[in-house]
Amino acid sequence: MSDYDPEKGYVALLGWSLNAIDAVDRFDRRYIIVAPPWAEDYCKQNDIPYMAWDFDRLNERSYELALKLQEEGVDVAIPLYEETVEWSGAVNAVLLKNPRLLGQAMLFRDKSLMKRRAQLGGIRVGVFEEADDRADVIRFLKRVNQTLLKLDGDPNDPIHFKAFDKSGTAGHRVIRTPEDVDNIPDDEFPALLESHLDGWEFAVEAWIKDRKIQFLNISEYVTLGYSVFVPATPELEAHRARITEEIEKLIEAFDIDFGFIHPEYFLTSDNKLYFGEVAYRPPGFKALELIERAYGFNGYQGLVLMFDPKTTQEEIDAFFPEEVTGAKGHAGCFGVYPRRRVVSKLEIPEETANHPYFEWHELAEPMEQKVTKRSAFGTHWGLAFFFGEDAHTLRDLLKRQEDLDFYV
Repeated sequence: MSDYDPEKGYVALLGWSLNAIDAVDRFDRRYIIVAPPWAEDYCKQNDIPYMAWDFDRLNERSYELALKLQEEGVDVAIPLYEETVEWSGAVNAVLLKNPRLLGQAMLFRDKSLMKRRAQLGGIRVGVFEEADDRADVIRFLKRVNQTLLKLDGDPNDPIHFKAFDKSGTAGHRVIRTPEDVDNIPDDEFPALLESHLDGWEFAVEAWIKDRKIQFLNISEYVTLGYSVFVPATPELEAHRARITEEIEKLIEAFDIDFGFIHPEYFLTSDNKLYFGEVAYRPPGFKALELIERAYGFNGYQGLVLMFDPKTTQEEIDAFFPEEVTGAKGHAGCFGVYPRRRVVSKLEIPEETANHPYFEWHELAEPMEQKVTKRSAFGTHWGLAFFFGEDAHTLRDLLKRQEDLDFYV
């Protein structure tokens, strides 16, 4: 552990991320990792400050965790993944003597409550309902298409099914037919149902302190569940002022004093911005790592600055570069999923390997030959990373990867 500044806060990271641990270990704050018991041996071997905690247990024990961290001298808790957002809210309610933080965390974890809170805050959202069973899903599918004046025989406009408390594309299904509904497992109910929005989908990463956006990145999706890059193309960045206004609305609607949010939006063909959902933790698809590759600052260290009550504005101003113009280039990644049903080996396509924008990959040889059928959006087998000067070249390159076989 590097030398830390005794004048700065002592932070607890809830969850497990080697990149986050490496980042805080190189930063100037004292830290402790709160992770499941299986992490203990690794932490001992690598001299990582550690406290064991089972996050799968019910939240009734959050007060116990808060008291343990309080006795340890911790100032604030930072969630590293979706399932620790509620825990951090409960812990910070005690550490920061602000009971409202627990209720706020519940809003970030329940997609239905989240949508309603956004709507109450005057934020534009699509049509949505809750579903307790498959009959609710079929009813919503029929009503949406009836509203769209679809005739018998017309293909249905799709609806989206999202498990209430899962992150990103996990538990996210596109429903077009009653047969699609039959494939939904019982354990994914209750869930949120949404109408489909055609448009340009993108995400935002916003570091917030004192109710003010300290740094805002726009991540452009090439294909949801497959690829993303930062900063966005000039065409999407042209909407930055409007997007910033939407984030400010979120700060007001969700009463966010500090922290980090990762909301998703749609920009429709009639130039309207629709809110999708928002997370209060680091995003998937290595977004913070992409931002570091493009801008040079470490996003996890940025999280620490936002959460630490002892951070100064001067420190923040010195930490973050200029938005967009401060980037050295565009960084993107592609989530690889086998296109064949049977595979025997990993083979990086020659045109990918030889492209000047290709940097590295984290793909492994297949563990078994038969590829399981993709459920919902599925889980990629690993990421391939790219970096280059031109946003359009990178965007087209990421799209091209969808047509290539990485596993043969």
